[in-house]
Formats: sequence, structure tokens, C-alpha cells
Amino acid sequence: MTQNQGKEVVIPAGGMNLLGILNLPPETTGVIAFAHGTGSGRLSPRNSYVARLLQEAGLGTLLFDLLEESEETDRRKVFDIGLLAERLLAGSHWLQNRPGTRGLKIGYFGASTGAAASIQAAAREPEGISAIVSRGGRPDMAMDYLDKVKAPTLLIVGGEDRPVVAMNKEAFQMIKCVKSLAIVPGASHLFEETGALDKVAKLAVDWFLKYMSPKK
Repeated sequence: MTQNQGKEVVIPAGGMNLLGILNLPPETTGVIAFAHGTGSGRLSPRNSYVARLLQEAGLGTLLFDLLEESEETDRRKVFDIGLLAERLLAGSHWLQNRPGTRGLKIGYFGASTGAAASIQAAAREPEGISAIVSRGGRPDMAMDYLDKVKAPTLLIVGGEDRPVVAMNKEAFQMIKCVKSLAIVPGASHLFEETGALDKVAKLAVDWFLKYMSPKK
């Protein structure tokens, strides 16, 4: 499948305008909203790479900034998981109500603090989310919401990212729905090692395909 460049979009969220890139392969039945981590956004090369492979597998993607540019230096907002979850839900509502994406299944791909935002958002509106994948995430930052998540949840962690491995193992025990924990051997927090991000992308693609069933 040939990837197109995607469409630049603006998502209203609580008086803010969040910039995003929406890419919808033909006849897709699902779209993955990306919740980026601290200091990252819609142009993240790692998330863009994963998004491209999801698109090639027939899934739509929405990469969008959870904060406006003027907010990105405010550390209170950067680490405000409740605020980030609210913005992610705004993106979900936008997808649910616009022509072209209304009726599509929605999944979340969260990295770092974005994983905690994904967990909280999915717990707050459990009927709206079909699957979650966390890459090097901090689901422990949403500990009070983990047992309320209903969407099948995959936690992916680098084997050399030892503190985050421990945090993910603790969080994993709290999740009550369908779940899996994948540790990528030899990978650090950002999965910069040769082949590490490919393993992340394959795990994510397989998970979303399994639980979101796009058309072939």
C-alpha cells in the first residue's frame, strides 16, 4: 500500500487549537491516535515511523500535539496527565464526529507520559477505545485508572530501560482486561538501537490488527 502524506488538521480542545496530521488508508475500519511523550509531538520521527507501518497495514493514524506551542515550556502542563488525557479525548471526539472517520474504531498509541494519558482517557470513556499500545510508557502515572481500562492493552518496554521495566511490571499487575507485556531485549528507552523500533512497530501492528480488524 502506498503511503500518502496525510492531511494537516486542527483539533479544537478546551479553547485550544491542536495541530495534527491525519492519514486514512482506503477502506480502513480503524484509526490510531498517537499520544506523544514529554517534549515530543506530531513530527516525532519515531512515532511517524510506527504510523507509516500502521498505514501500510491498513490502519489510519492521527498524530497530533497534545499541547499548543505556547504550553510546551510549562512543566506543570507537560506532566499534567489529566490535562493530556483530556486533550486525547478531544482528539477522539473529533474523530468520532467528523465525516470520513465517524464510525471508525479508535485505538491509542502512547509513548512515555502519553501512555499514562492513553490509559486515563481509555478508562474515562471505556466504550470508545478498541485497543491501546504503550511504547516505553509510564502507565504507572495513571495507576488509579489501570483497573478501569477495558481495551486490550499492550505494554512495550526496552530491556535495558530497567527502571521503566519495573514500573511497567507493577502497572501490568493492575490491568484487569486483556493485556500483554513485551520486553524488547537490548533496547533502551527510545529504542534507538538497530532493529529495536522495527520490533516495536511489528508488535504494535499485530496488536492493533488483532483487536481492530481492518479490512484487507
